[in-house]
Amino acid sequence: MSRRSRAREVVLQVLYQDDLNPDHDLHETDEFLRSRLRHQSDSLDFAFNLLRGTRRNRPELDELLVARADNWSLRRMAATDRNILRLAAFELLYTETPGRVVINEAVELAKRFGSKQSAQFVNGVLDGLLPGKGAPGERAPRPTENPTGDDAAAEGK
Repeated sequence: MSRRSRAREVVLQVLYQDDLNPDHDLHETDEFLRSRLRHQSDSLDFAFNLLRGTRRNRPELDELLVARADNWSLRRMAATDRNILRLAAFELLYTETPGRVVINEAVELAKRFGSKQSAQFVNGVLDGLLPGKGAPGERAPRPTENPTGDDAAAEGK
């Protein structure tokens, strides 16, 4: 498993915990990431970027996912699927990772952590977020703001 794949997997575990136990200690989350990623700085930077960005943009991501998941509310989605979708939607919309790579990584997470139908469901929803997909003439938004809240990164420092 690549370092980025491992980082996505660990971030998914944290997002799942956030979802089911929103009052947990965020310091413990940082330590969990560090220990699981064995203090590898490149993996940690990537993971923290994904985690912070997904957390910060969760309301917007949820709104977008509900719009793309026909006849599915967030509550009806399995918690694992819901968080895979949040993570992948953030990466699709706010990072330079190629869309097909993001979707393939999300499908692999769904196969590993979800139900038998999860991979197909995740693939279908995320495919609608790719530019040029979704409703006719509609493109998935690509926000220009700094989604992670990391001012130093936004300024290129």
